[in-house]
Amino acid sequence: MSPSQILEPTPELSKALHANVVSDQASSSIINRLKSKNKELQTQSVNTYQKFWKDSEINNEESRADMYKTLTNTYYNLVTDFYEYGWGESFHFARRSIGETQRESIRRHEHILFSAARISPGMKVLDVGCGVGGPARECVRLTGAHITGLNNNDYQIQRANIYAAKHKQENFSTFVKGDFMDMPFEDNSFDAVYAIEATCHAPVLEGVYSQMYRVLKPGGYFAIYEWCLTDNFDESNAEHKKLALDIEHGDGIAKLFTAKVALQAAKNAGFELEIVTDLAHETVAGNEIPWFAALDIGVVSFNGIQGFARSQVGRVFTTNVVKLLEKVGIAPAGTVQVQDVLLTAADALVAGAKKEIFTPMYLIVGRKPLN
Repeated sequence: MSPSQILEPTPELSKALHANVVSDQASSSIINRLKSKNKELQTQSVNTYQKFWKDSEINNEESRADMYKTLTNTYYNLVTDFYEYGWGESFHFARRSIGETQRESIRRHEHILFSAARISPGMKVLDVGCGVGGPARECVRLTGAHITGLNNNDYQIQRANIYAAKHKQENFSTFVKGDFMDMPFEDNSFDAVYAIEATCHAPVLEGVYSQMYRVLKPGGYFAIYEWCLTDNFDESNAEHKKLALDIEHGDGIAKLFTAKVALQAAKNAGFELEIVTDLAHETVAGNEIPWFAALDIGVVSFNGIQGFARSQVGRVFTTNVVKLLEKVGIAPAGTVQVQDVLLTAADALVAGAKKEIFTPMYLIVGRKPLN
């Protein structure tokens, strides 16, 4: 494929694309951020991302896996603002109990993972695929550990640093640019390692799990929430395959793997596994509302801006606003396509959950042997 057809998401491109956003306050509105984008680079980035799904030359699993860094990095350059608008600072799912807010449930599920990883005050902890640092900040508040967030997307790292300053956590967290398939850390560097719905972007799960094993100190714990296809997924079922592809397209994933593949990858990496369970399908008290309810809100919600944005009325409202902004030239051409990709993902995630062929919270907890 000609290099001219792909716009590589280099640090220089990210800086130019988001130049007028990264220096803004963390609470900058979605409209202001879209208005501030470099319109030409945004449109080219949209075209690059869509090539992975529409260009016959690279519209296949092998090409997406080979170019996973370009695929994922371009995706997050395009969607991070929408994620923050619709989801807040922590980009992951959570089950809810009756009367529990979405934000409370997200924090609770972060606490579950931090506890499973045995994180305690003074520890040096790695957050793999840290996003804009929401879970890292919660881990600092809850445990008193020092968190290093690893992320290959420059824009999200800059957003994480803005938030860290806002929350006065500069001395308790560090955000590092790097590929989680080749981590820029020495062996045995961290007391604990966790990842929340991030390692699904890896082209090979054993590769990223092995890197987590390498940088973890002997005796330390590894804990992840993994996106997986369940045992109910049927490769020969056309509807199942279409839903999986829509999730991949809508979430910047080269290939979704089955829970069995994830489990075997963790074993092959060397971990002594202590907990393996699909929290999405656990029927225990305090988790009466399924994770996908956050995407299946109904007609309208007045439970904050994120709740409204995910409701049917909120989705229509946001889509029409984005169309208008693009039409009058405030938002770059291609912004509507980004919104459409995210809506396709939301619908596929809900459908995959209801058919029980997909889970975003396959919990794996393991320990690196002392020897």
